[in-house]
Amino acid sequence: MEGLEITVLLGLTILIGTLLAPRLRVALPLVLVVFGLLLGFVPALREVQLPPETVLLLFLPVMLFWESLTTSLRSIRRDFRYILPMSTLLVVASAFAVAGIAGLFGIPWEIGLILGAAVAPPDATAVAALGRLLPGRAFMKLKAESLTNDGTALVLYAIAVSIAVGGQVTPLVVTWTVIVSYVGGILVGVAAAAAAWLLLRRARTAIAINVTMLLLPFAAFMVAELIHASGVLSVVVAGLIASYLSSRVTTASSRRQAEAAWPFGVFLLNGALFVLIGLEVQWVVHQTSLQTIGLLSLATVAVWAVLLVVRFLFQMLGAPLQRMGGGSAHPLGLRTRMQVVSTVAGMRGAVSLAIALSVPLTASDGTALAGRDDIIFVTAGVILLSLLVQGTMLPAVVRWARYPVDNVEADEYELAERAISGAAMAALDTLAAEHGISDEVRDRARRDGYEMLELANAKAVARERAVIDAEVGAMEDLLGSPDPLADGSVELVDGSLGVSSASGGDPVDGTTLQMVATSTDIDLEQRSPLIRHEELTRLKLAMLDHKREVLRGLRRSGTIDDLVVSRISMRLDLDQIRLEGLETVE
Repeated sequence: MEGLEITVLLGLTILIGTLLAPRLRVALPLVLVVFGLLLGFVPALREVQLPPETVLLLFLPVMLFWESLTTSLRSIRRDFRYILPMSTLLVVASAFAVAGIAGLFGIPWEIGLILGAAVAPPDATAVAALGRLLPGRAFMKLKAESLTNDGTALVLYAIAVSIAVGGQVTPLVVTWTVIVSYVGGILVGVAAAAAAWLLLRRARTAIAINVTMLLLPFAAFMVAELIHASGVLSVVVAGLIASYLSSRVTTASSRRQAEAAWPFGVFLLNGALFVLIGLEVQWVVHQTSLQTIGLLSLATVAVWAVLLVVRFLFQMLGAPLQRMGGGSAHPLGLRTRMQVVSTVAGMRGAVSLAIALSVPLTASDGTALAGRDDIIFVTAGVILLSLLVQGTMLPAVVRWARYPVDNVEADEYELAERAISGAAMAALDTLAAEHGISDEVRDRARRDGYEMLELANAKAVARERAVIDAEVGAMEDLLGSPDPLADGSVELVDGSLGVSSASGGDPVDGTTLQMVATSTDIDLEQRSPLIRHEELTRLKLAMLDHKREVLRGLRRSGTIDDLVVSRISMRLDLDQIRLEGLETVE
């Protein structure tokens, strides 16, 4: 098929899947994979290939960069003792376990190790798409793990391929490969972020800023690959640095533009990737002889099962070490349930398939590399089982785990809102004097500011009451008490009676807006309304800048999470755009 026809077909499939998934109450990635499998029954569509370089060089940098931008640095630091072994040692343990199981089905050990390297790492794309069913901290731990484990898998893959094609692999070579991959990837990511910082300091328009941000992951990945370092790690490091520093070198308009464009672009890439995975599975099945399909299917199920077992056992055995290192302690039952959830949530995706498809066709002596088709078949089957079985089970497993209610993010958000608003009010007189603001305008800003503070306090109190009421209601249900809200006579939403949170504000009563008549006897010697408006705009912009400085201070001190900073920054950017107007800030 032609490229344009494939593009239209992928777009229509994503659109139909997006419309059907909510009706079917099934996660969108699962629907798209099934659609890809169904489309694969058409011979012409089955020939549509998923080139590994397309995933590694086009899809992966964009997706990893966006996930890095939306990852909490504080969470990584807090759970580093969990993330590091899960993204390194677990990958190696899983790969060798898979190689051992593959040997039981007649697959040579070196081919089994390549297979293990392909299927060992949970995929960042699949985790991002399906893992949001998890509580915030559990999702962030899994996300951080999946962002970095691809680097370990690619290093292990390179070593396994060298062994399979007859290359010389010594402990010194392995050590050097690991050092270059990790250290080189980190250094390239830092250097790429520094270069982007220098460019962004000179950029003025939203388009120039966002083009620079778009080029950053590709440049980091390209340079890392040129020096045989980890392109995955370089993109992740560059993204984390850019996320932390971007507020200082980007504008409100460019951030608003990026916050609309990046999620949409990543959504389309994700959707296309899941459809192509389904097509690729069909192609692999039709390329495999009937005699070997049965044996390879059993091998696929065995490999998938051993990956789950190894992941669960690794977490269970590593839990005491994490607690000794200062990790949080949970009751045994809850800890075990959390480990089960993490095991089910560790799904494989397109990166595994890309690694499998990258296996060379021939060995160093020119002979065909035996077992390549077996690697592709088993990898595709593991991905399919991972997405369809684990993805379907995940919501029920999360409910079964009964995670404790986590209000940390909401508490930190309210704390930050009150802190930055209070700091701005405390600095109001100083800001007004610095910008030459009249007393009348300053007092008006003070009244508005105090109203916003009172609103923030009222929201905090209402949320606390809603939490308490929910806990009391749950206890009453547990004790079999009648529910006073069961008859639907009273609606309790966000801690208030009869007000729906979906309204977003005061109810509309149907009244129409009317133009206010202008006076014909304005005293032209009085201060012009335009002057007062210009002064108020300057004062509010100065207050926004002060709020951002306080917000960055709260983040540096670790008082609030990066994701909370991002949410509040988005609101401050909207306020700035409303004050300045799109024409000005562009």
